[in-house]
Amino acid sequence: TVRADIGGAAFRHGGVATRLERRGERIVVRTDGPDGRPGEFDVAYTFGYAPLQQYLVPMPGGRLQPLQVAWDVPKRRWFHLLPDERAPAGDVLHWTGRYQTANTMCLSCHVTGFEKRYDEKTDTFASTWKEPNVSCQSCHGPGSRHVGWARAKAEGKPVPATPGERLGLAVDFVAAGGRGQVEVCAACHSRRAELTATPVPGAPRLDHYLPALLAPPLYHVDGQQNDEVFVDGSYRQSRMYQAGVGCTNCHDAHTGRPKAEGNAVCTQCHAPAVNAAFPKAAGGYDSPAHHFHAAGSSGAQCAACHMPPKVYMQIQARPDHSLRVPRPDLSVRLGTPNACNQCHRENDAAWAAGVIEKQYGPVRKGFQGFGSAFHAAEQAEPGAEAALLAVTRDSSASAIARASALARLQPYLSAQSLAAVEAGAGDPDPMLRGAAMDTLLVAPPQERVRIAAALIDDPSRIVRIKAARALAIAPDEGMTPAMRARLQPLFEEYIASQRANTDRPEPLINLGLFYADRRDALAAEAAYREAMRLEPDFVPAYVNLADLYRAYGRDADAESTLAAGLGKASGDADLTHAMGLLRIRQGRRDEALDLLQQAASAAPGNPRYAFVLGVALHDGGQGAKAITTLESALARFPYNPELLGALLSYTEEAGEGVRAGAYRTRLEALRPDTAPAAEATRR
Repeated sequence: TVRADIGGAAFRHGGVATRLERRGERIVVRTDGPDGRPGEFDVAYTFGYAPLQQYLVPMPGGRLQPLQVAWDVPKRRWFHLLPDERAPAGDVLHWTGRYQTANTMCLSCHVTGFEKRYDEKTDTFASTWKEPNVSCQSCHGPGSRHVGWARAKAEGKPVPATPGERLGLAVDFVAAGGRGQVEVCAACHSRRAELTATPVPGAPRLDHYLPALLAPPLYHVDGQQNDEVFVDGSYRQSRMYQAGVGCTNCHDAHTGRPKAEGNAVCTQCHAPAVNAAFPKAAGGYDSPAHHFHAAGSSGAQCAACHMPPKVYMQIQARPDHSLRVPRPDLSVRLGTPNACNQCHRENDAAWAAGVIEKQYGPVRKGFQGFGSAFHAAEQAEPGAEAALLAVTRDSSASAIARASALARLQPYLSAQSLAAVEAGAGDPDPMLRGAAMDTLLVAPPQERVRIAAALIDDPSRIVRIKAARALAIAPDEGMTPAMRARLQPLFEEYIASQRANTDRPEPLINLGLFYADRRDALAAEAAYREAMRLEPDFVPAYVNLADLYRAYGRDADAESTLAAGLGKASGDADLTHAMGLLRIRQGRRDEALDLLQQAASAAPGNPRYAFVLGVALHDGGQGAKAITTLESALARFPYNPELLGALLSYTEEAGEGVRAGAYRTRLEALRPDTAPAAEATRR
């Protein structure tokens, strides 16, 4: 199965030469090792067959590490998967680093019957799998019933005749229908986290996986793919998914290839001679009257306009499965990409929008209608909350879009949006209920507990663990024994969902925050320190541990923690900002201002850091500089209520009534409760 040129010329990247060689029955790679020195390592497995192939190297601790130098099958050449990275040995992005470990990142979808078997105490793996590829049972589930069916048939015994039982399949794609197929395929073809150690094909997807919502940087604001999202989240936005179209309507289940050539995949349903949606296009969908490109040209392909590709893994072009109407007009308004300009790069989006309007008229149509609302939310524009609420209430919108809108309400939580969160908590779709629990984390504690308590016994695991996170803040004092008995298994289920992935530090941060809410400082501290042990330069562990110490009045411990973090990640904005706040509490104002300035400069995309710097400057008697600093940040974040509130206060104090009036007007243009919120923040 090895397709690369073994024994050919070395590939060079970042001053490192990599070369694969045969040594009898073995294949070895000569490259830099975990200590940064050149070495030889056995290659144990290949990954992938086309269009690229990677090679796995066993490392101590049961780890399998994929080389970042991969083989381009069509072009027969070596290339680097992270060409812009210069990650040295010891970095998490080095090929031997933790974030490259196949046991964590890859194997669960590339083999059958994978069991990670990670040992937290020793930070080692004893991973196993049943077959070293994606085989029948990866999709159809355990095969024992199928074997029994086959034996009965061979012996001439009666066998069940219903679609699923006819073959004895645990998961029968015919019986599952379109939605059921997507649920099975989404286990791997989605951007998600794993909630359990050994999911079984055919089990409820949301009992085992936490799928990503439509949020940056994974998706553009209109839902188009941006980062690696692996199809599913895109497809769930589509009108095709809503209509019940499944994966095997378009793809051969066993090869993944389209079931027909070119436009024939689409015209099996979208008949080329019928085009009721576009009466002008008398020739049907597959005609120049519809796509206004020469017949048979690349621009005449349905996928070119409705599934524009993006290149991942450096050489693999993956079509966007949201199957959307091209909207260059949204590119003009929102800065999103569009299919037209992906080909017509010599022209701008306004040109493309004009061509579309000339062809189809001024009214734009498209199933994914949430882009403007998501853009308004990202820019914190006036009316953003109302726009998001409209998406959450739109019963015709996809569930993933509604859930994403609900999650985006977090910064805007008001009495009105809290009502939408409560409605989402009662929605029939578990994605909506889960998103409601995410947003509920910023609600007042009493409301947080009241709404989340209704989901303690929810049938979906993903909803229960999110409810557990929201309920962590519930005080034990005054709680009835019956409620304690209901919460205990809920909390244990949440902890288990995080422990399933503690070969990476992020779940340990989640546990630390959970234990902190439970007022278990020792458990929270242990979780943060475990994350540090796992990844010594993982900044969130230091920031959160220092904040835990601050909450308990242990500023000396907070200082040593932040200093240790800065020793690992010098100049990091989050650590520097936290140290600046500590210096404020210690009364060391000059040092604090210097640190807060460094943090704001290092993270110009964080308006909070600019706001805190402005407040510190003002409180230190530098009112004019505070206003200048805040105005500079406001140019980047023109609707940020904290910046506007501070500028209103400081310009009023400086006697600049005209400027203060302008800031007041801008504050009042935001949602009704913004000005009071900004005033409270200022105090």
